[in-house]
Amino acid sequence: MTLCSRLQVFLAALLLSALAANGQQPSPPQPAPAAPSSSSSSEQSQAVDKQAPDKNKEDHKDDPAQDGSSQEGTSKDRLFFTLPNFLTLENANQVPPLTTRQKFKVVARSTFDYVQYPWWGFLAGISQAENSEPGYGQGASGYAKRYGAAAADGTIENFMTSAVFPSILKQDPRFFQSGKGGFWHRTWYAVSRVVITRTDSGHEQVNYSEIFGSAISAGISTYSYHPHSDRTLSNTASVWGTQVGYDTLTYWVKEFWPDVRRKLRKNKNE
Repeated sequence: MTLCSRLQVFLAALLLSALAANGQQPSPPQPAPAAPSSSSSSEQSQAVDKQAPDKNKEDHKDDPAQDGSSQEGTSKDRLFFTLPNFLTLENANQVPPLTTRQKFKVVARSTFDYVQYPWWGFLAGISQAENSEPGYGQGASGYAKRYGAAAADGTIENFMTSAVFPSILKQDPRFFQSGKGGFWHRTWYAVSRVVITRTDSGHEQVNYSEIFGSAISAGISTYSYHPHSDRTLSNTASVWGTQVGYDTLTYWVKEFWPDVRRKLRKNKNE
């Protein structure tokens, strides 16, 4: 599990770096428009008026409120246009809290998304090739056990940190993008969300859901279906630390992903 989580961290950092580098490429200079003649000024004014609704529609293309997400309090976004990012909201200050049913529903939608199944298979293949946790063995049986472990690890951690504990403690599992300030200011905001979160009433509170949820999920996975040789307190603590580190990087990616996404779409349109 530790190997898989570290692999997720590496891939997330690599993908974001590549996208950020692509987004920072300067766009080609645009030729200066010719001055309109007096005879065509009225026609151009009418053309601008006709294009205005389309432009406004394009400007709000990335606004979560425009795709119906504000009604459910979640989004339809995907990190790197692939990975579920349904608990991230952009430009959202005052939004209704999620009910317990909504928290479980969105976590289930993210956890059992179609992208997750091949991802678990990929992680199981890497684990098999590295022969991590040798107690699983090799061959088809070993691969099946590793696949099940990868799926169970992700499922338990997602539900504990984003549904079970947020429902019990009345905390908000969503990530609210800052989008304000410089790079380091936003980086600090993103990584601090591991220890600071919103309550359902909109106040800031220690993120007990992340801290205790990831610890309990690490304990459940380690002492239930992982090999007996790995059922130690030190391994459980290592798994817990890896999960928290991965979630910290995920928050950072979520903070800057909307900027990269808009840049990519802008370059594509140009």
